[in-house]
Amino acid sequence: MSAHNNFEAEHLNPPFKVEIAPQQTEINQKQTWSKLLLLVAFATTLGAAVPTGYCIGVINAPATLMKSWCNETVHEKYGSWMSSGGLDVLWSSVVSVFLIGGAIGSLGGAGLANKFGRKACLFICAVLFIIGAVLFFFCRAAKSVEMLLLGRLIVGLASGLVTATQPMYLAELAPPAQRGTLGVFCGVGVTGGVVVGQVFSLADIFGTAERWHYALSAYVLLIIVCYLPSLLFPESPKFLYVIKSNREAAKRELMRLRGPDAIKLVDQEIAIMQAEVNDDMQSSSFGDVLRDKRFLLPLIIVCCFQGGQQLSGINAIFYYSVSIFTKAGFSEQNAQWANLGAGCLNLCISLLGPLLMATCKRRTLMMLSSSICSIFLFSIAFVLYYIESVSWFAWACIVCIMGYIFFYQFGLGPIPYFIGSELFEVAPRPVAMSMGSLASWACNFIIGMAFPSLQSAWGAFVFLPFSITCVLLCLLTKFYLPETLGRDPSEVAPLVAKGFRSKIK
Repeated sequence: MSAHNNFEAEHLNPPFKVEIAPQQTEINQKQTWSKLLLLVAFATTLGAAVPTGYCIGVINAPATLMKSWCNETVHEKYGSWMSSGGLDVLWSSVVSVFLIGGAIGSLGGAGLANKFGRKACLFICAVLFIIGAVLFFFCRAAKSVEMLLLGRLIVGLASGLVTATQPMYLAELAPPAQRGTLGVFCGVGVTGGVVVGQVFSLADIFGTAERWHYALSAYVLLIIVCYLPSLLFPESPKFLYVIKSNREAAKRELMRLRGPDAIKLVDQEIAIMQAEVNDDMQSSSFGDVLRDKRFLLPLIIVCCFQGGQQLSGINAIFYYSVSIFTKAGFSEQNAQWANLGAGCLNLCISLLGPLLMATCKRRTLMMLSSSICSIFLFSIAFVLYYIESVSWFAWACIVCIMGYIFFYQFGLGPIPYFIGSELFEVAPRPVAMSMGSLASWACNFIIGMAFPSLQSAWGAFVFLPFSITCVLLCLLTKFYLPETLGRDPSEVAPLVAKGFRSKIK
């Protein structure tokens, strides 16, 4: 805090608080995309978010082949075959250790982002992804299940860091008018990565007994290409100014991002940063942020949005869709292709995210998305329960699945990834993003472990809790989420500082 006090003594200027709103309006009207900003946005999305989704999607199709390899490898190394139950436990470990790594990486994101910087965190992610790819590539030749498990843990750590830091990094680089637009790039990248992983693991490409290790490690080429221009990446100006108290470096990076003709606009952004430095809400450690009552409501919103995104049923839908397509009359192979088609629909609608976030209110999109998804999930449960009784219900279920995927990407898909960067100012933001990412990975883990058992016990009614989750998210949005479109976090933070007694309008 001493650095902050020095800045306050040197630069304190009371009119800052009064002038933020008109400055913000002028910035929103004038700032545009720069080539450097576009380079960083696409390079970090393709080189960080896409590999995260890739590691999620690539493991499903070759699962049977990989389980057989694990059994043969254990027999060759230890002299005994695994039981069916033991093999299931081992495979569950291969799948779930990735999610455990994601949760750990999310927790580490806050400390790393504030200590080393946002850009350095993404470099750490790239290194971890490369190490994981090397382990995947050689685990089959080395006949080592341990290398496979370690590789899944390491790419999980990298993925957790990505979801905690990449949306924050892009939001802090972006002009205020484009903050939401850039914020959805992480979600789009993860969604695209899942589809790419599904494609690469098809039997016609790398999904065979001899080539599955190529499928697991192929994403490394994308990382190498995307990080070639990494020396050009700027550090977050807000991190440099507010956390490191380095005004000159912050201004230099802003000039690179905004262009040499934007001196006035750069000065206005510096003024807004100075207002954040002078603010007394600049807690940055985990303990300080978690104990501060002013952060209680926004933390709950961020964690509920990110956790609720997983508990809203998207992963369960993709888990169950193959069997739905089979019941509709598709062959097993065609059902897998139809499942891939559902993933492509998910990706195509997610590409609308930047446009939606640039023009539409967050509250409206989130309430629309969660309410309609709740209706579709209830319909899926109803139709599935009677699917054997009514011939056309199988096709009705497919329509419900596609409708759910369509409206999921209007709000439930993109908004949770970046809402923390719009509710929190710079200093507490890494903790908020880490907590939200942790909630996402933890709920993903719960779904992965519990859904098969709940499906066996409840049947079609397993989708009702997902429907209820969407209703609760809609209510949380209606009563407690302030509109953040076009607002600086310094304007939004006071609206939620009184916890559940806050008046958001």
